[in-house]
Amino acid sequence: MDLAPEELQFLTIPDILKESVSIPKSSPKTFSLITLTLIFPLSFAILAHSLFTHPLIKQIQTQPSSASQFHHSFTLLLIYQFFYLLFLFAFSLLSTAAVVFTVASLYTSKPVSFSSTLSAIPRVFKRLFITFLYVTLLMILYDVVILLCLAILVLAVDTDSALLFLLSLLGILFLFLVVHVYITALWHLASVISVLEPVYGFTAMKKSRELLKGKSQMAFVLVFIYLMMCGSIGGVFGSVVVHGGEDYPLMVRVLVGGFLVGVLVIVNLIGLLVQSVFYYVCKSYHHQGIDKSALYDHLGGYLGEYVPLKSSVQMESLEI
Repeated sequence: MDLAPEELQFLTIPDILKESVSIPKSSPKTFSLITLTLIFPLSFAILAHSLFTHPLIKQIQTQPSSASQFHHSFTLLLIYQFFYLLFLFAFSLLSTAAVVFTVASLYTSKPVSFSSTLSAIPRVFKRLFITFLYVTLLMILYDVVILLCLAILVLAVDTDSALLFLLSLLGILFLFLVVHVYITALWHLASVISVLEPVYGFTAMKKSRELLKGKSQMAFVLVFIYLMMCGSIGGVFGSVVVHGGEDYPLMVRVLVGGFLVGVLVIVNLIGLLVQSVFYYVCKSYHHQGIDKSALYDHLGGYLGEYVPLKSSVQMESLEI
């Protein structure tokens, strides 16, 4: 879908989704390889890891025959979780780097191929990693506040304080439904900024917060839809595939599991495309300049073809 630059800021959520879905058609081979090598393993791991951890958790919850058995199960659980989080972290950043770089290359008419994307990923990954570290610090602070609210909630139950219980419950709901979604939107936009602009880390997060002004409601809806879809897919997978051994035949569980992995792959791919398009929408909304040739040179820098960024021009220089 071809859009005039001045139309970008007026895109609605359906328009953004439509534009995002149409992007892979510009380079189907590249996006197919990115999906198979990066997004599919990520999506499979997100759902399938519970197949390994659930039996161990069940063993730990039941009375173990000996202390050594308990320690063995608990150690295995920690090992699984460690490697799962490491895999999840790595492939999440790799998928983000690949999709954002490829979309930007298409928008700047830069030759696109899977090999060029792979060549750029190592340098892109470093910038995303630094940004992720700052987001992690923010999430740690968020978790501390969540734990504090939970502690107050437990205290309210023990003291039979209805007012304290209500306030703590509202605080937890606000943190989950508003703060968590906002941090996720902040992180996703900062990730795109870390790839497409010469900033990363705290500077990228600060710029992300500035770009979200005026578009926070749209970002909230997009992220909330994404999280709800992922949560629903995970919930169905857990109830049918992981916990449904006594209620569903093995073949049904395999078919449902395969189908849900495929759906999650599509959701994750569209989610990454949406965050790329949303970046351009925010830039247009704030009338911030993007020099198409400068962006072209910036992307070339990841491939060892770096040319210093030129002065930016208005959004009219970017044609989507």
